Amino acid sequence: MNWYPSSKKELSEMLSGFVEKSKAKKINGIIVPHAGYEFSGKVAGKAYSLAKGVKSAVVFGPSHYEYFRGIKCLKSAKTPLGNLDSIKNGFEKIDYEHSVQNQLPFLKFIGIKKVLPLVVGDLSMEEARKIAEQFKEFDGLFVFSTDLSHFLDYDTARKTDTNSINKIIALDPKWVDACGINALKIFFELAKIKKYKPKLIEYKNSGDVVGSRESVVGYAAFSF
Repeated sequence: MNWYPSSKKELSEMLSGFVEKSKAKKINGIIVPHAGYEFSGKVAGKAYSLAKGVKSAVVFGPSHYEYFRGIKCLKSAKTPLGNLDSIKNGFEKIDYEHSVQNQLPFLKFIGIKKVLPLVVGDLSMEEARKIAEQFKEFDGLFVFSTDLSHFLDYDTARKTDTNSINKIIALDPKWVDACGINALKIFFELAKIKKYKPKLIEYKNSGDVVGSRESVVGYAAFSF
């Protein structure tokens, strides 16, 4: 599947329409969706628009293609806009995961130089807490990748996603309907350690974007 344009020119033009650099400010991190850019790119762009003055990032995205426990790291951080340097780490490597890969062009576009692109497998809350402790001194942008509800009708999706959004703001993992719940577990624990308070930036679902409302996917962006 083509999640975003492979052409450097086309991708750069698309991202220019998503990211408003005039809104940049100092933030600790963001929570963003990871669908195809034509569906969720504008929502993600609202969050990336706020990132200012950072040169490194760590991305936590859920594993869609392989079951494992813990964390693995993408082998490379390539984008059509150029490659990012991968921060050295001892994690087992994984070839591909779109929840993480789809964040890399945004990071390159906003000026990030180095990235730690982490794919999150199944986690208990205790395991998530230990991972959060490992990253509590990280001085860069935290990026947590998740979509919200999948394949519900429009009205049910909005109701379900509103509940999940409120739970995320309250740092409560119970009853959050999100494919990236394991990545969010790390966020919840990190936010408790660092006293982060997430704020909703934007919510839409695919029905708002493409018009079809019978089966939609929810997208939300937060900053903290």
